[in-house]
Amino acid sequence: MATAPTTTARPAEPRAEGALLVATDIHKSFGLTQALNGASLELAPGELVAVLGTSGSGKSTLLHCLAGLIRPDAGTVSYRGQDLAALPDGARSALRRADFGFVFQFGQLVPELSCLENVALPLRLNGLRRRPAEEQARQWLERLDVAELADKRPGELSGGQGQRAAIARALVTSPAVIFADEPTGALDSLHGEQVMALLTAAARESGAAVLLVTHDMRVAAYADREVVVRDGRTREAGESR
Repeated sequence: MATAPTTTARPAEPRAEGALLVATDIHKSFGLTQALNGASLELAPGELVAVLGTSGSGKSTLLHCLAGLIRPDAGTVSYRGQDLAALPDGARSALRRADFGFVFQFGQLVPELSCLENVALPLRLNGLRRRPAEEQARQWLERLDVAELADKRPGELSGGQGQRAAIARALVTSPAVIFADEPTGALDSLHGEQVMALLTAAARESGAAVLLVTHDMRVAAYADREVVVRDGRTREAGESR
C-alpha cells in the first residue's frame, strides 16, 4: 500500500506549458443565490490543483462548470481550446466518459453492480466488450489494492474501499482530467490519507491532471498548487485579497 506523504506544504512544481482546462470569468447563480462571481482557473496537463474554500463558497459549483456538468451563466470554460458550451449535449457526455474521470465524496458506485462491474462501467458505456472491459477493471483494482473485493457490491465495502474502487473507475478510461470533489470527506483521517496517497500516485503514474475540491488543508497539501474560492471569486493561495 502506498505510504501517505507528510502534510507539510511543499513548493509548487513547474506548471506544464499550455493549459488543458481553462475557466474564465465564470458566473453562476441558482435562483437568487450567486454561487460564482467571476471565478477563473487554469489546469495544466499532469497538474494537481486543490480548490479550497468554506462550505457555500462556490468551489463545487466551479468544479461542476469545469467538468461540463452545468453551464455557467456567463464566462467560458474551454478544454483543449474547445468551448464546452459550444458542444452539443451528446458531445459533452462523450467527453465526460472518455476524457474526464470523477471521484465524489461518497463514491457514488452503482449499488446493483459488483465492484468489478462498477469499475468496468465507463469502458462498457464507451462500447468496449465485457471481457476486455473487466480485464482492464481488474488491473486497476489490483493497482489500488482492492482486487479481492471485485465480486463485492458497494454495500459490502467500507468507505475507504469504496473510494479506492471509485478511483479505479475514474482512471480506467485513462482520462486527461480527474475531478475529485471532497474525495476524503466521508473518511476518517487515516483512511483519508491512504486514499489521497493512492489517488495522487495513480494520477501521477497515468499522467492525468487532477482538480481536487476540499476544505481540508491536509488533503490540499498533496497538490502542486492551491486556488482559494471565496464569495464566488478565485485567487491563488498566498495572493493578497
